[in-house]
Amino acid sequence: MQRIQYHQYGGPEVMRLEEFEPARPGAGEVLVRVRAAAANPMDWGIRGGAMKMVTGRRFPRGLGYDFAGVVEAIGRDVTRLRVGDEVLGGASIKASGAFGEMVVAEEKGVVKKPSNLSYEEAAALPTVGLTAFQAVTKKGKLRPGQTVFVHGCLGGVGRAAAQIALARGASVGGSCRATAAQDARDLGIDPIVEFDFDPTPLSGLFDLVIDTADTLKGKDAQRLLKPGGRVVGIHPTPARFARAALPGPFQVLVTQPVTKDIEEVARAAGEGTLRVPIARTVPLTEAIAALTELERDGTPKGGKLVITTA
Repeated sequence: MQRIQYHQYGGPEVMRLEEFEPARPGAGEVLVRVRAAAANPMDWGIRGGAMKMVTGRRFPRGLGYDFAGVVEAIGRDVTRLRVGDEVLGGASIKASGAFGEMVVAEEKGVVKKPSNLSYEEAAALPTVGLTAFQAVTKKGKLRPGQTVFVHGCLGGVGRAAAQIALARGASVGGSCRATAAQDARDLGIDPIVEFDFDPTPLSGLFDLVIDTADTLKGKDAQRLLKPGGRVVGIHPTPARFARAALPGPFQVLVTQPVTKDIEEVARAAGEGTLRVPIARTVPLTEAIAALTELERDGTPKGGKLVITTA
């Protein structure tokens, strides 16, 4: 078996496509033959050592978290999944390893793939879909008929959050680049403003503000809110946790691998109410170059980089 792995924390230059021996699934774990995997910014953040207190110093470490594939083997106490099931999900932060031909993941983070989704479409879902779903429904506590403002509404999480909110009966406004405004309109987003917008004309219009771009000032976010509204940030930092601990509208999300939530994301994608665009697909043998380009240059834009193994 092959996978992309690294022998020390660092930049793109530490990535290697190497042979490895897949681990046997332990209690509550499944071994999945990966058909497709999708890149997220957290992949290179973790590879760079941003979470070494969690990931530790045992090398080599596999790279990648989001995947879709077929269950190859199951560990004891696995109850929902069987060998041969087509699945999508995410590896744990500590284990990782989705950018390879096999990956071991906890059953709680893996669900059955809707039959009408390709493996590539399914692999693009887990991180952005789950983050958006929990921001909208868990931290945001969205109810039908409410209004939502998504700052960064065409990014991965932002686009997913807008679609989830619209499907749940909300009205959605958002911010994006002026050149992409038509794309936002096509999703059903209105009003649309640029990233550096003046919040004054939108004062008091929204029950929920979701900041996916991490650039919205707290006072501006508050100005957008109706009385009793909430502001949800998806980038957990010590400063945001401190602010969220105080009385007020601010919430910070730490995405959790809740099985029912992942199933909801998969169901929405299967029904067509949630779509995560794919900008580029490459085979595993070309993935290191593509990942390096994405990390350094931010390309491709407009969708996910997906890695295939078949």
